[in-house]
Amino acid sequence: MDVQEKHPCMWRWHRWQDGLRRPSVALLLGAMALLGWSSLQSTPAWVAVSPAAAPATAKHDVDVAGGRSCVEFYRPVGPRNVVFSIKEFGGVGDGRTSNTEAFRRAVRRLGEFGDKGGAQLNVPPGRWLTGSFNLTSNLTLFLEKDAVILGSQDPEEWPVIEPLPSYGRGRERLGGRHISLIHGEGLSDVVITGQNGSIDGQGKMWWDLWWNRTLKHTRGHLLELVNSENILISNLTFRNSPFWTIHPVYCSNVVLKNLTVLAPLHSPNTDGIDPDSSSHVCIEDCYIESGDDLVAVKSGWDHYGIAMAHPSSNIVIRRVSGTTPTCSGVGIGSEMSGGVSNVVVENLHVWDSAAAVRLKTDVGRGGYITNVTVTNVTMERVKIPIRFSRGSNDHPDEGWDPKAFPIVKGVRISNVVGSDVDKAPVLEGIEGAVYEDVCIRNFSLSVTGREAKWHCEFVAGEAYDVSPSPCLQLSSNGSSSWCRHSS
Repeated sequence: MDVQEKHPCMWRWHRWQDGLRRPSVALLLGAMALLGWSSLQSTPAWVAVSPAAAPATAKHDVDVAGGRSCVEFYRPVGPRNVVFSIKEFGGVGDGRTSNTEAFRRAVRRLGEFGDKGGAQLNVPPGRWLTGSFNLTSNLTLFLEKDAVILGSQDPEEWPVIEPLPSYGRGRERLGGRHISLIHGEGLSDVVITGQNGSIDGQGKMWWDLWWNRTLKHTRGHLLELVNSENILISNLTFRNSPFWTIHPVYCSNVVLKNLTVLAPLHSPNTDGIDPDSSSHVCIEDCYIESGDDLVAVKSGWDHYGIAMAHPSSNIVIRRVSGTTPTCSGVGIGSEMSGGVSNVVVENLHVWDSAAAVRLKTDVGRGGYITNVTVTNVTMERVKIPIRFSRGSNDHPDEGWDPKAFPIVKGVRISNVVGSDVDKAPVLEGIEGAVYEDVCIRNFSLSVTGREAKWHCEFVAGEAYDVSPSPCLQLSSNGSSSWCRHSS
């Protein structure tokens, strides 16, 4: 089955105007405090796993410049005592010479120091063209200022690998999928950082294949780590990914901080950061422009995700800003069949986008979305501020179960301000599924379009201090309400 035409966030360029207003990336990055190594030298802190009836919280955060942080999800093992340059392995940074073998040789060599504290590979200023290469454990990949890693324009340098077991096939095409530009599996203690160097996938070749319907296999990510733990990715710019940009899948203890992710706003499916069937993931202080969701929390696709049962849990998304004309600032799903729980989203700023926060489910997905807290959201010129959506009719094959309904429970959304919003929130559940314990508090939306009335179906919950007035399904139950007094 070809799912290309059924993607829920397909580009509709004719519906948007040129000249989107957005802040300067340089200004935004200048306001962000860099992650200091000294702040990482202590005992790890964890997101508290709360019961479904209580909001998820990021307890035991540490104080760093710029506010509270969950950087301690990453546990530093120690300094790298050995440092190499890619030049020592024959690398040439002229933007034309292939460095695929140089990167592969370098990683093999650095892997020899895994039991000695690991090693660091420096990428100096220059344009370092390469095909896909795999990382190793106990490694730091460091991009110096003005260093750019460029993705090869030869599809053969992005080999086809097996599909993820929680998807059963490539996300776009049957069979395998192209490997990511930078890839790793079964790794521990990996740092990818620098002085705001760049990793550029040069994705236009892949986007054209998608638009022309000549894509043979699912496109590769810019960075994917599989079955890995204790990961830090910081102080870099990721550009022009062929597909989803940063994809930790089946991972734990992952910190993604002080990142800029950029893709043309018409580029198909270029999600910014997609934690997938992963736990203890911290996403902080990131600026994202994308042709799809800025951040999307996933956990597998239909019966494959249900069978694997590898949830995403304990996810913190904090101080993220950006724009995506047809998708969401933060999305949960639509591939969420393994379950999603204990998600905190706070201090989100979204503009010129289709939605600020969106929960995406469907018949056949199964799974659950529970214990989600969203607070302190600011938006301008957003079509639908908060959306629960259904019915993408997007399945991997004929094996999906039409009786597999999702469960959505314990979603708390508070302190939301929106100006020049096109519609009031749209909360569409699925008939026969559970969509309950939804708590909406302290909403102030300036709806400039014709649809200022909330639209709700098959959902149950409460709302307080909300403008415009919420739908009847979010009835208020007085002074004893769990929602009114929840923190």
